[in-house]
Amino acid sequence: MQIHGHYFTKTVIREIQELVKAKPGISRRELSRQICRLNDWRSPNGNLKEMSCRKALVELDRQGIIDLPFVKSVANFAQSPPADAEVDVSLVNLTFAELGEVTVEPISSRYTNASKLWRTLLEEHHYLGAGPLCGAQIRYIVKSSNYGYVGALAFTSATWALKDRDEHIGWSEGARRANLDKVVLNARFLLVPTLKVANLASHVLSLALSRLPKDWEERYSIRPVLVETFVDPERFSGACYRAANWRCIGQTAGRRDGKRKNILIYPLAPSWREILCLEPEIKLGETPRIEDPANWAEEEFGSVRFYDPRLKRRLYTIAQDFLNKCEKNIPEACGSKAKTIGAYRFFQNKEVSMEAILDAHTEATIERIKNHRVVLAPQDTTILDYSTHPMTEGLGPTNGIENNSIGLILHDTVAFTENGTPLGVVDAQCWARDQEDKGKSRRRKELPIEQKESVKWLRSFQKLAQIQKLCPQTTLVSIGDRESDIYELFFEAMQNDAGPKLLVRAEKTRSRLVEEKLLWDYMASRETDGTLQIHIARQGGRKGRIASADVRFAEVELSPPKRCSSNPSIKLWAVYLVETEASEDVAPVEWMLLTTAEVKTFKDAQKRVEWYAMRWRIEVYHRVLKSGCRIEDRQLGTAESLETCLGVDMVVAWRIYHLTMLGRETPDVDCTAFFSNVEWKALCCYVTKTPTPPQKPPSLKEAIYMVAKMGGFLGRKRDGCPGTTTLWRGLQRLDTASEMYGIIRGEESRPPLQAWP
Repeated sequence: MQIHGHYFTKTVIREIQELVKAKPGISRRELSRQICRLNDWRSPNGNLKEMSCRKALVELDRQGIIDLPFVKSVANFAQSPPADAEVDVSLVNLTFAELGEVTVEPISSRYTNASKLWRTLLEEHHYLGAGPLCGAQIRYIVKSSNYGYVGALAFTSATWALKDRDEHIGWSEGARRANLDKVVLNARFLLVPTLKVANLASHVLSLALSRLPKDWEERYSIRPVLVETFVDPERFSGACYRAANWRCIGQTAGRRDGKRKNILIYPLAPSWREILCLEPEIKLGETPRIEDPANWAEEEFGSVRFYDPRLKRRLYTIAQDFLNKCEKNIPEACGSKAKTIGAYRFFQNKEVSMEAILDAHTEATIERIKNHRVVLAPQDTTILDYSTHPMTEGLGPTNGIENNSIGLILHDTVAFTENGTPLGVVDAQCWARDQEDKGKSRRRKELPIEQKESVKWLRSFQKLAQIQKLCPQTTLVSIGDRESDIYELFFEAMQNDAGPKLLVRAEKTRSRLVEEKLLWDYMASRETDGTLQIHIARQGGRKGRIASADVRFAEVELSPPKRCSSNPSIKLWAVYLVETEASEDVAPVEWMLLTTAEVKTFKDAQKRVEWYAMRWRIEVYHRVLKSGCRIEDRQLGTAESLETCLGVDMVVAWRIYHLTMLGRETPDVDCTAFFSNVEWKALCCYVTKTPTPPQKPPSLKEAIYMVAKMGGFLGRKRDGCPGTTTLWRGLQRLDTASEMYGIIRGEESRPPLQAWP
C-alpha cells in the first residue's frame, strides 16, 4: 500500500511492529527515523524523510494496521529571545545613494542574532507576523550599509494546489506532484514602513531572486524554476512585484480566511514550463502490487496510478458491477442512483484514462506471463460502431467514403498460453479517425509510417518488447494477420535478439522477391517437407472442418521496399501451408507465414502453424467485448469517456474469457479461486434447488458448468464445453442469486473493498 508517498509492504509493516514491540517506549520521531534508515527513504539532499514517514505511521495507526506508542508529551518550543539591539528606523525619505549599499543576506540558523532580528522585524511590522513557516524554507534579511537592517524576506515550499496556477502552468496531477518542489513561495516580504526610498522594494526583490536558486539548491539539492506569492488586494496593490516583472495569473479560492488573493509568479529559468510539465515515466514493473487482494478487482487494478483513493474504490466497484451484469447498460449494472452517478463521474474524470486502467491490468498480466515458457500475443484491430449515438463528441468515420458510420478504432494485443487460455491485455490503442482524412487513402500511402495507422503494429510490438525484458524466462511471440505484413515491423523485430519473436501471415499482393523469384513462387517450387492436419474454426456460414495441408519451410532473405531502400535486407523463416483436398465449394487454406523464430525442422514448422492458428482467439475476445460487455451500447457524452469505459470493459471481457478457458485447462482447481463463499454456496443451492449448500466447494469445472446452465447451456454430449455466451449470461443470474442468499443468510456477497492512497 502507498501512504504519503511511501510503499508499506508486509515486510515494512512487520519491521514497524517488531520495533515497537522491542522498544515500547520509543518515541515516534525515533521510530520514523529508524524506518527511514531501514528503507533508505531520503530526500534529494540525503536527509531522512522522517516527517512524511511520521504522517504515514499515524495514518497506519488510525486504520488499525499498526499500534503506535502513546505520545508522552507535546513539545513546547520556546520562542527565540529578542534581538540584542532594537530595530528602529525613523521616518525618512532617502535616495538610493543616501541609503548606501543594499544587500540581501541568508540566515543560516535560527539561533543567530540575524534570525532574532528577522523575527523582530516581522513581528513588529508585518500583518501576518513571523510565522509559522511551513516546509522547506530560506529566510533573508535586508541590510543597508548606512541604516542597518531595513527588511526581511522568507521563501518556503509552494502551495500544494492552486487552480489558477496549475492551469496556467499546464500541470497534470502527476506532473504537479513530481515537480512541485521546483516551485518556491515568497511567504514574507517586508521593508521597514518608516523608510521611504523609491523603487527599493523591486530592487530588493531582484537581489533576492538573483541568489535564491543557488541558495535553495545548496540547502535542498533541488533548483527551483518558479517563484509564486500572494497579494491581498484589500491591503496592497502589488506594484513592487509588477515593477520587478512578476505576473498576476489569477486568484486563490479564499478557503482559508474567506479572502481571495492575487497570485503572482516569477520564472527563474527560461524553460520553466517545460521543466515543470515533465511528468516522470513510470515503467512497467515499477509499481508495487497489492499483496493480499480482497477480490479479483483489487488483484487486477491494485497498482492503478490514481492519486485519489476514492477513484480506486470506485474502479473496483464498477468492475465488479460490470462483470456481474455484463450485458446491462450502466444504470442497470450499477443497480442504484448513487452508484450510477458515481460511475458517470468516474468516466468523465480527467485524472482517469484507459491507459491508466489497462496499465494496472497489464502489471497483473505480467505476473501470469512469468509462469509460462511460451506466451502468444496476437494483435488485431476492430471497429467500435457508435452510429446510433451521433451526439457523442469526438467520434470519427470508421469505413470508406460511401459509409457514414462513426465510432472508434481499437487495436489491442492479448496474451494467451499455447493452450489458448487468455492471460490478459498487454496493449490497447484507441483513436477516432479524422473526418478530413476520409477518402484520402492515396495521400496516406505517401506518408511515413509514423503518420499512418500502420504504426499501431510497431507500437504494440514495442510494448511487448518492454514486457519481454521483465519476463526473460518466457518467450513472447507477437502474431499478426496479413495487415501486419510490413517491412518496418520485421525491421523492428530484428533489432534485438533477446526481444519477442514475430509471426506474421504474409499478404500475397506484396511483391516480395527471394532469389529473383516472387516469394510465393519460390516457396511453391520447393519440395514438400511434410503434411499436417489443422482445425479450421467455424466462421459465419462456413462450417468448421479438419484440413489436410502440405507444409514447406525455408530461410529467406527479404529485400527492403523502395521507401526503406537505405535499410538492409532481412533474414526470416517462411512456412508455406496449402490445403490439398479442399472441396469445390470451399476456398482452400493457403498460409504464408513469416517469422523471426527459427524453423529448422518440420516439427518447428508445425509449431509455428499451431501458433498462428491461435490468432483467432483474439477475435473471440472481441466478440465477448462487443456481445458480452455490449461496449457499443455504452452511452457517454464524449469519446474520451467511452475510452475510459472501454478500459474497464476490456478487463471484464478478459475475465469472462479467462474463466471459460481456465475451467478447461485446470478443471480440478477449487472453485474458490474465482468464486466467493457466498457465490458458490448460492450457486449450488440454486442449481440443486436445496436450501443447504454442500460442506465442500465444487471444482472449478463443476462450478463453471453450473453457471453456464444458469445461462442456458444444456450440457448434452454433443454440446462440448460451455462457451463465453452462456457463461456471461449465467454470471448475471448468479449475481442476483448471491445477493439474495447473502441477505437471507446474513453474509456479505462481496468482501469489503480497500484502496490505499
